[in-house]
Amino acid sequence: MRGQSYVILAIIFVILVAVFAVTNVETVKVNYLFWSGEAPLILVILFSVLMGGVITAAVGVIKIFRLQREVRTLKSKNKRIFSWLDEHGIDYEMNNESYQEQEKLGKSNNENN
Repeated sequence: MRGQSYVILAIIFVILVAVFAVTNVETVKVNYLFWSGEAPLILVILFSVLMGGVITAAVGVIKIFRLQREVRTLKSKNKRIFSWLDEHGIDYEMNNESYQEQEKLGKSNNENN
């Protein structure tokens, strides 16, 4: 349901931007960093929206990669801790079962995404 609401909101946003862009078709002067030029306002609006989406997606992808790396690091630390507990004969059955359940849930969540 959550994914569907994002898709619906994205479609509504695209329609609104398209209507706004189509109603603004006159040529405007655009000042860049080192030069200026003229372009149809519709292209300026669409390009700005596109670049905003690309930048937002790039930031999101970077955050996802960092979180995945952190998850891998924490899982390896947990495995080292459990192996240390095994080596020293410390009973952790209750915690080990919950860890295995969490690991199964994590794998099923990764498959769903």
